[in-house]
Amino acid sequence: MEIKKSPKANLENYTKLFWQLGLVLTLLTVYVGIENKTYDEGANGLALITSDHDDEEDIPEVFMEPPVEVKPPPPPPPPEKIEIIEDEEEIEETIIESTETDESEKIEIEIVEVFEEEEIIEDVPFAIIEDVPVYPGCKGTKKEKKACLNRSLQKHVVRKFNADLAGDLGLEPGKKKIYIQFKITKTGGIEIVAARAPHPRLEKEARRVVSLIPKMTPGKQRGRPVNVTYMLPISFNVE
Repeated sequence: MEIKKSPKANLENYTKLFWQLGLVLTLLTVYVGIENKTYDEGANGLALITSDHDDEEDIPEVFMEPPVEVKPPPPPPPPEKIEIIEDEEEIEETIIESTETDESEKIEIEIVEVFEEEEIIEDVPFAIIEDVPVYPGCKGTKKEKKACLNRSLQKHVVRKFNADLAGDLGLEPGKKKIYIQFKITKTGGIEIVAARAPHPRLEKEARRVVSLIPKMTPGKQRGRPVNVTYMLPISFNVE
């Protein structure tokens, strides 16, 4: 006689379902076990919280350096002992006498006159001389004497100078000039200083003519006779 079973009563049909349920329960149990925390009682009855992750995490150690001790600066050395030596030598006191005088005392004051030496000018140009030299025969004011001196020197040169000499020297035609500088000394004489001419013989002739100027009354500066410098130009034509 064959025993017939209902297909629903066959448990083999639910094997796969039971396996899945068992796997879920197993995973749930493991998860709860991992997440479950236990609390240990300490010595004072307080619960200590522990965690499974405390052993896994590495907590870096923190070191605190001890404070550096700053030493105060050393105290300054004690000052050297100063030994006081008694000076037994007596110092003479200087007595300053009073400079005040009584009305009865006579005060003598000596006054010494100091004479300042006046600068003596030896050579003065003819253009700025105070009192011009006087050519023999010239009279009148200072201005008239000055003009008379110039005219007289020109006449003297025209009379004394050898004009034919220039033609004999073979100079080129044209106007020529000779410059001669001389001094009318403080004694009235003539002293030649320098001469310049286009030919040495003309320079020599100019010196000869100037040396023939007659003696004059010397010029004066601040009332004293001085040397007066004079520049005399001599012009002539060469044909």
